[in-house]
Amino acid sequence: MPKASEIKKFAAVEINGKVGLVKEISKLTPSGRAGASLYRMRIYDVATGTKSDVSFKADENVNLADFRRTKASFSYIDGEEYVFMDDEDYTPYVFNKEAIAEELLFITEDTKGIEVLTVDGAPVAIELPATVELTIVETDPSIKGASASARTKPATLTTGLVVQVPEYIANGEKIKVNTAEQKFMSRADK
Repeated sequence: MPKASEIKKFAAVEINGKVGLVKEISKLTPSGRAGASLYRMRIYDVATGTKSDVSFKADENVNLADFRRTKASFSYIDGEEYVFMDDEDYTPYVFNKEAIAEELLFITEDTKGIEVLTVDGAPVAIELPATVELTIVETDPSIKGASASARTKPATLTTGLVVQVPEYIANGEKIKVNTAEQKFMSRADK
């Protein structure tokens, strides 16, 4: 087990039975002879995404978790379960629909760049690519010459996600969407 002073950014640690990723580390040195250095770490839970700040003494032991990121592709739906396949060895990863409801707004059969996060071999979360390409299924008619205006209109995409798009975008067009902000970025390359 490594000491707190040996932990690096993006390490997977186990705290109170939960696995988290260390995103930030700051070293605090108390002013006093008896004061030992403290390491404050901002940790994001891999399953829920919640963040917490935890402090450790420099010589305190920290449990590392067996955490992996695996490139995967959406494979099929089996009732309420969604199955993703490892791109290299075809290991299936099964998720309940409720556990990945937010991610499903960005996933189609063609989505590339999905990563499955596993702890001790068990899938705990899905990480989406920064952008995805989705097709508009319903929006108001496009307005010719509206490219100069900054006005937007709502557009429903194939997955059910609704984003604001410029007025010149029409039904059936494929667009790029930022997955973190759930915003229109541009038309997709044809």
